[in-house]
Amino acid sequence: MGWKEAAEPVLTRMPAVARPEGHVPFRRKLGWTAGILVMYFFLTNVTMFGLQTQAAGGDFYGRFRSLLAGSQGSILQLGIGPIVTASIVLQLLGGADLLGLDTDDPRDQILYQGLQKLLVVVMICLTGLPMVLAGGYLPASQQVAQSLGIGLGGVKGIIFAQMFVGGILILFMDEIVSKWGVGSGVGLFIIAGVSQQLVAGLFSWESLGATSGLFPTWIGILTGAVDIGSPLSPGGLSDIFLGQGQLLALITTLLIFGIVVYAESVRVEIPLSHARVKGARGRFPVKLIYASVLPMILVRALQANIQFLGQILNNWTGLPAWAGTYSQGQVTGGLFYYLAPIQSRGDWMWFLGLTSQEPAQILLRVLIDLTFMVVGGAIFAVFWVETTGMGPESTAQQIQNSGMQIPGFRRNPQVIEKVMERYIPQVTIIGGALVGLLAVMANMLGTIGSVSGTGLLLTVSITYKLYEEIAEEQLMEMHPMMRNMFGG
Repeated sequence: MGWKEAAEPVLTRMPAVARPEGHVPFRRKLGWTAGILVMYFFLTNVTMFGLQTQAAGGDFYGRFRSLLAGSQGSILQLGIGPIVTASIVLQLLGGADLLGLDTDDPRDQILYQGLQKLLVVVMICLTGLPMVLAGGYLPASQQVAQSLGIGLGGVKGIIFAQMFVGGILILFMDEIVSKWGVGSGVGLFIIAGVSQQLVAGLFSWESLGATSGLFPTWIGILTGAVDIGSPLSPGGLSDIFLGQGQLLALITTLLIFGIVVYAESVRVEIPLSHARVKGARGRFPVKLIYASVLPMILVRALQANIQFLGQILNNWTGLPAWAGTYSQGQVTGGLFYYLAPIQSRGDWMWFLGLTSQEPAQILLRVLIDLTFMVVGGAIFAVFWVETTGMGPESTAQQIQNSGMQIPGFRRNPQVIEKVMERYIPQVTIIGGALVGLLAVMANMLGTIGSVSGTGLLLTVSITYKLYEEIAEEQLMEMHPMMRNMFGG
């Protein structure tokens, strides 16, 4: 008996959100999406019971927080981390053809979805338990332990239970948006988290201090409330571009917006014509970022998990110097230092005195991060395309089923597939590598609100695709015949 037969009784009984029967009106989709978004913001502001007021260890996710969503110390402490990690495991297993599942088979689809949910539950436990047990990140309150009479261990159990419930909630919130709303829940939560940071980076007013937003700071500079050096002096230029002025961060943020929107519009359009409806023509766009920016979540999450492993090992058993040295929760040397991604200007600008690391060490770390992101982006983009039905074979079958064909070629899936193979694999690899390069450059130069480069890339790309999907939904709503023709 194979693993599928053995696991089927469990996987087929995993709770799931029911799919809608028939077409869901656009307004109802918007309603479900808005409702889940409000619920997400509400849960990120609900602090877990039993926590100390302040955590000495800071956020366990650190600079990965904008990418993995959620909020430190809230019910959604884990964010989309377990979902993303489970997706990485499934991508790797599917890419190595170890699952033996055919996603075109309805039975295997149910098994795949059940396996994904089971893996998410496992990842919630594997990720949440170290956060609770590792000292400083989610410290239990001594006062709550005394008042309940259950000891610190019992309070830690209560904290983990709340975190577990939050992980399950965000899993089903994502499923509701995917089935009943617009776009995907994972993308929606990333947009929400990054948008909060961007708005704070632009408008936050902290007594015109170093943490103030861009606009209040410049109002202070122009009115004399904020004192910076003369623009003609090196120190003044540094303050304007790298310090409180944040001009370099503003330029980087605008560049990322412009480059992503431009890259989304660059495409190879393959002409199509309807086999039965004379004069009905269309085009199949193969975009430069064909696999979208979502595979970057998998690459960065893999890096995040490597760093989490280093933190856990250092807290529990200690690490030899060659493996990693830590200072105030941050890795400063050893193997884990070189595997850590560049997160800000302070990680590499030694010539401005922003870091005490040797130039050779910094250069090696930048090269490793760049290689990891470019190569990893290309590999995960290929996996993403193959496992989400965007590959040449699946695309050819979809075109065939819609009644379309490529003019000048026989109406045959194999023929269409050969045409698609000329474009999709090459564009997928180039697009994945390009996105990886952009993510590293954005992190190195810094962005408004200290948003990670990957988080900003994801937000712009997901928002652009969400706009396209909303426009398509409105078109289908206005012309029901198009929905019937294209299977909407």
